[in-house]
Amino acid sequence: MGKRRRVAERRTKNPAVIGGMAAVVVVGTGFGVYALYGGGASADSRSTATAAAKPKIKTGPPSAAEVTATATTFLTSWQQGRVDRAAAATDDTAAATALLTGWTKDAHVTGATLTPGTPTGTKVPFSVKGTVTYKGVSKPLAYDSALTVVRDTTDGTPRVDWHASVVHPDLADGDTLVTGASGTPPVTALDRQGGEITEAKYPSLGTVLDGLREKYGKTAGGKAGVELRVVRGKESKAKKSSDKTLLELSKGTPGTVRTTLSPTLQAAAERQVANRPRASVVVTRVSTGEVLAVANSGHGFNTAFQGSLAPGSTMKVITSSLLIEKDLASADKVHPCPKTFRYGGWTFHNDDDFEIKKGTFKASFARSCNTAFISQAGELDDDSLTQQAQQVFGLSLNNWSVGVPTFDGSVPVQSAAQKAASLIGQGGVRMNPLNMASVAATVKSGSFHQPYLVSPEADGRTLATASRTMSPATLGQLRELMRYTAAYGTAAQAMSGLGPDYGAKTGSAEVDGQAKPNGWFTAYRGDLAAAGVVQAGGHGGDTAGPIVASLLRLGG
Repeated sequence: MGKRRRVAERRTKNPAVIGGMAAVVVVGTGFGVYALYGGGASADSRSTATAAAKPKIKTGPPSAAEVTATATTFLTSWQQGRVDRAAAATDDTAAATALLTGWTKDAHVTGATLTPGTPTGTKVPFSVKGTVTYKGVSKPLAYDSALTVVRDTTDGTPRVDWHASVVHPDLADGDTLVTGASGTPPVTALDRQGGEITEAKYPSLGTVLDGLREKYGKTAGGKAGVELRVVRGKESKAKKSSDKTLLELSKGTPGTVRTTLSPTLQAAAERQVANRPRASVVVTRVSTGEVLAVANSGHGFNTAFQGSLAPGSTMKVITSSLLIEKDLASADKVHPCPKTFRYGGWTFHNDDDFEIKKGTFKASFARSCNTAFISQAGELDDDSLTQQAQQVFGLSLNNWSVGVPTFDGSVPVQSAAQKAASLIGQGGVRMNPLNMASVAATVKSGSFHQPYLVSPEADGRTLATASRTMSPATLGQLRELMRYTAAYGTAAQAMSGLGPDYGAKTGSAEVDGQAKPNGWFTAYRGDLAAAGVVQAGGHGGDTAGPIVASLLRLGG
């Protein structure tokens, strides 16, 4: 049931009261019946008068006074424990009632003080202070949140735009707050050298630590404590979001989980993304698949592991392996790179409509010529790219077992223009830095090694495998393409001084409504592979490239 309909139903459950008496309107009977105690005018005349007197519904954004009044009503009612009145001030009474009731009943928060800040337009920040009490144990709770006031389109009334994040910013719609014995004992995560991993030391690893606890807490030998935590709902679990501890009332006894993270590379990765908005990077060991570092400049969501973004021209690594295998391209043979190419009703362009006349496929790869790949779409089956990604690179199978939640790439079967777009990492293709670091590692090692953060020996789980490898001839050409790009192509500036045992590919992925593309970069050097993305950053060689190259420079 939508929000608008809920609001309408809430108002029409009871009859209107006029002069202390109920007025009942009945429609659809073939004639108007409008009965008022002490009536005298005809039904038609009274209906006409009523319609003429009907107030005009307000439209447009709520005024400053309406924003303040609505926020005050909601926050005051919530603070006083008047759940019905607080929920009535929102545009989703049922959802608000459930979560605000759980605030005291399930989360056990008492004595709350809600203090509004200065509104910015229709948004009102506010602070929350209270006490969480459970079985004789109490701890203070304090955090900041915000609400937004919108106008109800059915009657013009200003109301709080309801989302679970109003109650706490870490809540998504459908999530709940619960205080009690933690469902999962805590864990102490260790790096590969035995040092403790904490969010204070490595800010990017908060979501990773949550994931480790959720997967290994019950088997790592710990004992649960008492805590206030976010329990994820169906939608959050579908996105593989982990439960989150907000307040620890009593400590449990943690178990121990050893990871593959390198303290040197993790610290360096944190520094690299810190000053770059929306940047993410992953470093893996080529020969094993061990994850050595993972970092995100935004710490609320692990884009590096769970992001689902178009990879742009970094996808051309996979596409090139396919074209070479099918004898549709060869590194040193002449290959068409026109300014534009039309396929499936779409006209595809190169950056600035450049062209390479009588150039080789290697030159097109190094300069990231889109039309060199699009021109081959008609020679491929609709599922060719999907099969190549799954069978050779282990992607898009949804069966990786890394140790924490991950998105394992998506290369759907597509046709016509979308099939062509997929060849250059647009269309329906979706990846993240973990996926693309694995792609570079597969090229360097010659076979797919599923990335992992916790050794499979720790719990006996089975890692994903690819069903086949590239032929030596295809692999040799693909490595030459990436080496040439690192030495002379779009990746040369970032990879300067890192050769000769290296390879790279840049990418820029267009996003609707975004001024600049997402900048991608994937590369390997020696036994390290890495990939990064800077969302809305621009060309990958200039944005993600320096992040990746700096980490490869550190070695293993």
